[in-house]
Amino acid sequence: MNGASESKAERFRRLLRDPEPLIMPGGFSPLLARMAEMAGFEAFFLAGSQTAAFLYGLPDVGIIGLRDVVDHARHVAARTRIPILADADTGFGNAVNVHFTVQEYVRAGVAGMHIEDQESPKKSGIHAGRRCISVDEAVGKYRAAVAARDEIDPSFVICARCDFIGAEGGSFEGAIERAVAYVEQARVDMVWMNSMNTREEISEVCRRVPAPVMTSYYGQPPTPSLDEWRSLGVAAAIFPACAASVAAQASWDFLHELKDRGPAALDLFREAVRHSRWGAADRDAALGEDAIRRLEASFMPASIQRDYQATFGHPSTFDERPDR
Repeated sequence: MNGASESKAERFRRLLRDPEPLIMPGGFSPLLARMAEMAGFEAFFLAGSQTAAFLYGLPDVGIIGLRDVVDHARHVAARTRIPILADADTGFGNAVNVHFTVQEYVRAGVAGMHIEDQESPKKSGIHAGRRCISVDEAVGKYRAAVAARDEIDPSFVICARCDFIGAEGGSFEGAIERAVAYVEQARVDMVWMNSMNTREEISEVCRRVPAPVMTSYYGQPPTPSLDEWRSLGVAAAIFPACAASVAAQASWDFLHELKDRGPAALDLFREAVRHSRWGAADRDAALGEDAIRRLEASFMPASIQRDYQATFGHPSTFDERPDR
């Protein structure tokens, strides 16, 4: 089913079934998600790690809670037309907590969510120190997630993230056994296999797990090409923090340049933007500035509408468009 009647969750399911791998960038904000949409991506990942980092200045160690993330997810989903996959950490508790967590995420308007099989409080999925709960407890939590989903929106996507590789007592074979149990016993819709370090591992996981597999690559460069992702059999290749990480690095570099060079750094940055292959980021378009003006023109009396012709502003330091 396509068109206006297709929900974001249904579209996400269709993208996962497509033979072409879904390339999914990630970050933390409605603006970055909207930019990803404008760049042509078909889905976006709302990362808990980046939400903790950018909104609270905290590491990804399970400090943020359900309300922090689900309310933020609502903002991201509301500002985009593409499906959003949202991070739900460990489900914020046991199977009972998971039931209510899932229904809150469904009501937030995202297309799907992932729940990790770590102990709570969790650790970052890319750092050491991870511990996983038992397979039985994890299966119970995922069964609770699927049942909660089915009560209000069966199209919503439940993803199990397996963090067993690299965890205490973890192994590659044990991770596959867990993933198979999550699919066959809990009926999750997809599996995110974490900590993939070789193409051979990715291929084996996709061959043995009986559900769509999503993964990232953390091995030696180069990262697999699109053709390689296709041949490896992944349903989705996720880059969980790429948009936020690039933004953070760009800010780090620029702030040091500003401290070192003074205001000349602003001119150097603007010159770099002029030569960008993609031009200046159109933040007004991403934020919906034109929609605001249309609303004013449609619903406000002419006597109190703003005069955009006889007044003017100025471009920001980083805005090269003369018409703004």
